[in-house]
Amino acid sequence: MASFGGELAAVLTDWRILAAVLATAIAGIMRGYSGFGTAIILAPIYSTLWGPRIGVPVMLLMELFVSAQLLPKAFGQADRRVILPLGLAAVIATPMGAFILLTAEQDLLRRFIGGFVLVFGLLLMSGWRYHGSRPLALNLAVGTTAGLLKGATGVSGPPVILYLLAGPEAAQRHRANLILFFAVISVISVIPPALGGLMGWPVAARMLILLPLLLVCVPIGARLFHVLPPRWYRRLALVILVGSGSVALLS
Repeated sequence: MASFGGELAAVLTDWRILAAVLATAIAGIMRGYSGFGTAIILAPIYSTLWGPRIGVPVMLLMELFVSAQLLPKAFGQADRRVILPLGLAAVIATPMGAFILLTAEQDLLRRFIGGFVLVFGLLLMSGWRYHGSRPLALNLAVGTTAGLLKGATGVSGPPVILYLLAGPEAAQRHRANLILFFAVISVISVIPPALGGLMGWPVAARMLILLPLLLVCVPIGARLFHVLPPRWYRRLALVILVGSGSVALLS
């Protein structure tokens, strides 16, 4: 426990925890509002602050708790015919992607995460979406891509979000679909880093500080979903995504 106490004290006296607190609050509100946003915001920010091998596991553990918080209401509203094949393919591919997290050079991986999120933000800003059908084979391909990205970077959302948001469903169904997908993949995503020895005191100390804040902010975002016009959220989300990706890429 002494090593954990020392790690906790070091985190609390480091200025970087203030930046992490701000990013966590924004990500929690965004996740509660839209059904996504935790990993896309926090993976590049946490990786910049602490490196991917601490930042990504912290985010993955927090994502697991948030998914459990949102899942009960979303499960009955989601299109399970589409989401479960996506999630199954992602679950199978995630451990393969995790090999990259465990072996890649950390600065290069951080910059890749930042560039990936930045490109995703710019794609959303352009208005591009996939507008074709959703056959099983394509569901499996998108899920596999998302799983590889989840294991390597902690960020599985971009291909799934661009794929799902193009459909004709109402905003509530889109949100429920994303919540169910992230819940399915969040369980498997924490196992490879744990087996690889990344879930140590540095991760536990940061999660202890940041997780309560995230769990408070997610319900706030969920309430705002019923109050704020979607266009307000989209503009703010784009600014946040481009900003967080740019920080990780250029720092």
